Amino acid sequence: MSAPAVVIAAPASGSGKTTLATGLIGALRRAGHRVAPFKVGPDYIDPGYHGLAAGRPGRNLDPVLVGEDRVVPLYRHGAQGCDIAIVEGVMGLFDGRIDENRSDAIAEGSTAQVAGLLGAPVVLVVDARGHSQSLAALLHGFATYDSSVRLGGVILNRVGSERHEQVLRAACDRVGLPVLGALPRMAELEVPSRHLGLIPAVEHGSAATAAVDAMTELVTAHVDLRAVVALAGGSVLGATWDPQVELAAAAEHATGGTSSAGDGSADDTRATDARSGVVSGRDPLIAMAGGPAFTFGYAEHRELLVAAGARVVVFDPLSDELPVGTAGLVLPGGFPEEHAGQLSANERLRTAVAEGAARGLPIHAECAGLLYLTRSLDGHQMAGVIDADAEFGPRLTLGYRDAVALHDSALWRAGARVRGHEFHRTRLARAGAENAAWGWRTTDSVAEGAVIRQVHASYLHTHPAGNPDAIARFVSAARRFDH
Repeated sequence: MSAPAVVIAAPASGSGKTTLATGLIGALRRAGHRVAPFKVGPDYIDPGYHGLAAGRPGRNLDPVLVGEDRVVPLYRHGAQGCDIAIVEGVMGLFDGRIDENRSDAIAEGSTAQVAGLLGAPVVLVVDARGHSQSLAALLHGFATYDSSVRLGGVILNRVGSERHEQVLRAACDRVGLPVLGALPRMAELEVPSRHLGLIPAVEHGSAATAAVDAMTELVTAHVDLRAVVALAGGSVLGATWDPQVELAAAAEHATGGTSSAGDGSADDTRATDARSGVVSGRDPLIAMAGGPAFTFGYAEHRELLVAAGARVVVFDPLSDELPVGTAGLVLPGGFPEEHAGQLSANERLRTAVAEGAARGLPIHAECAGLLYLTRSLDGHQMAGVIDADAEFGPRLTLGYRDAVALHDSALWRAGARVRGHEFHRTRLARAGAENAAWGWRTTDSVAEGAVIRQVHASYLHTHPAGNPDAIARFVSAARRFDH
């Protein structure tokens, strides 16, 4: 049996889920609990704040990107060694992937779906501004909309006064839902945001730590932690996600027989930071971009790379050179447009990446990584691997995509079908005619990204846990380059 969970949900976006979830994680940790933090959906920013509060990596649970059958195993993996888990939801409780062909009451990828898979109770965070007695009707609707979702309590957020709180508590009593906490309006807790949401914790630095501490103090003072712990539950049985097992299964599926994904001896101790030196060994060295410009990623990515036999080195493209002996390069998502000048100024790295790409260095670039490989970003010179210029665009591009690999690459075979997620407000202009990485259909047919030699670059974010075969292919390509 894994750790019990509480799912933090809301009627709509902007209700204060992140403040409540982060503060609750910090408050429970301060009270002596070992807390596992999770976020529903493809969000990369909220888990950074969760991780600060918990003292361990924040992880994502996304049925769309990893498959419904992997949600519980990934939960069990991330909750190992913990006595409680806090799962922050996405958007409104029943909001998820919009699919006109799906008639279920619970949308795919929704908080409600994940809560159901975990068998965990839901705490509804309500933005109390503008609510009075009619709150009872809203809560009645959420509590009875689908019987598979168990609403365990309410936390009132942004309460205006003692009298306001009394009225709202009476409304909750009317529908039989306990109030687990009531938080006053605290504008100073707002974490700065930009065009894609909150500023990532790693960029916000000491201010992020201060914000997490303030959220922790607020929740400690205004939420009944004992009641939350007593409410936590779940029916999370079965296998725990294991990267070695996933890779072996992917290899067996690819070959139609039994195959081993690695030597079984790799673990997280083989990953290191660029400034602390490169780990010695014969396995291929995968350099993974990090730092303020490349903050989007999943903890399972590194775990799969290591399980596949790679040594993972994290480096900061704002200031570091390409690690010596790099046999594969991962450039994840992030906010390069906020750091374009500094990225451009690191000429030694830009040159090394361009030369590596020309020599067949396997490169996996998603979103921010795609931008870094272009000729220029908002007028700042980039690596020049891709014949395109990138610029900040007028609108946000956001949504899940069912994509097909259009060409063989270091990660996917042509024809492979992948579920991914777009999340960007930049665009490529004056693009050349490289082989496109992906094709999909929304209202129109789309051909996107680029495959050049061993480079796979795209706006599409994928979840490595949903694509272990791609990770195995990438490490194999790096091993061939290394030798």
